[in-house]
Amino acid sequence: MIKTAKCVALICMIGLLAYDKPDTDTFTYVNNNEKSTSEGSAATSQRAAAPSGKTSSVNIIMVGDILLHTPIEEAAKNDVTCRYDFDFIFDHSRQKISSADIAIVNQEVIIGGEELGVSGYPAFNAPYEIGDALHDAGFDVVCHATNHALDKGKKGIVNCLSYWRSTHPDMLVTGIYDNEKDAAAESVPIIERNGIKVAILNYTYGTNGISAPKDMPYAVSMLNKDRVITQLDLAEQTADFTIVCPHWGSEYNLGISNDQKKWMNIFREHGADVVIGTHPHVIEPMAFYEDEDTTKITNNHGNGDMPVYYSLGNFVNWTSGKGSGVANRMVGGMADITISRKANGEVSIDAFTVRNYVCHVGSGDGNVTVYPLEQYTPELAALNEIKKQDSSFSREYCESLTKKVYGLVEK
Repeated sequence: MIKTAKCVALICMIGLLAYDKPDTDTFTYVNNNEKSTSEGSAATSQRAAAPSGKTSSVNIIMVGDILLHTPIEEAAKNDVTCRYDFDFIFDHSRQKISSADIAIVNQEVIIGGEELGVSGYPAFNAPYEIGDALHDAGFDVVCHATNHALDKGKKGIVNCLSYWRSTHPDMLVTGIYDNEKDAAAESVPIIERNGIKVAILNYTYGTNGISAPKDMPYAVSMLNKDRVITQLDLAEQTADFTIVCPHWGSEYNLGISNDQKKWMNIFREHGADVVIGTHPHVIEPMAFYEDEDTTKITNNHGNGDMPVYYSLGNFVNWTSGKGSGVANRMVGGMADITISRKANGEVSIDAFTVRNYVCHVGSGDGNVTVYPLEQYTPELAALNEIKKQDSSFSREYCESLTKKVYGLVEK
């Protein structure tokens, strides 16, 4: 039986909330227990050394939605060359991203390329250059299972996967598929760092009412109970640690929905070690579900210890919305988790944290970037053009929002 959840005991600091209990890179797709391996890239990330007394450790970070509204795409386009360059988004976060052993990103919009027409809300499509920027920032894993995955239909899926395979084959891309083998529930995406195998499972609640192509019904990984349980059970057999990245919840809701609680229980029952959610476009609470032994965090083999980041919010966006609550969409979280292999051979969490970020938007080329909250000054906040859409936005507002949301206790 699932225990009543305890809200994580959080240490509140400016820009950082943390929970801590002391104590050659490859990625693989495991399909029917057979492995096919591709070499990973070490060029864009610095690998952390194992802490004293532990055989190996891995630092994992994840950021929320890369949501490319039209003003961001315009800021990235060179009017002379007509080429795109999105590197500026990560100017103030690149060091943290690239220093992680595994860096995960939720790519909210499909990367179908210019041939399908670059577009913003409501039917998004991004140029390939956003993928280059993600890779160069140091991300290792891209989650594509979102409600916008089918905005450009079959061609968007095919173009996106073709781009990743041909241009950045070292990236682990999950959540969308162009063939039945990769899409099979028996196929579990795994990335390995420092001898630790981490399964990363990505699902979405829906695709905005757009049906999958008739000849590719498997194109997007959906929150289907049978699929989820099959993959979690296989991950228990083939990986050391399992992260579930669900696209779930209610847009702009700072709390936790009943549907999220339902899925959380399924994930926990079947052995997920961490859940990191996206979709609501605002941050939501972080909770820690623990077993009877409250002295340490152990690997979850079912109804055990499991942190949940219910929503990381937007990492970058420039919504066209106006009025109260729009400022909430400019604050995002970065999940930051350290795991290690313990003396008994099992991999479990040493510490988990959420770091707060603010998306700064302004007119002109390249003037959209993401700052750590602790580096975001009142003077910068006064220049953020989102104030024209929600006058309540300020540096103080962002800090108060994080304290409010992470202070919420799940009922």
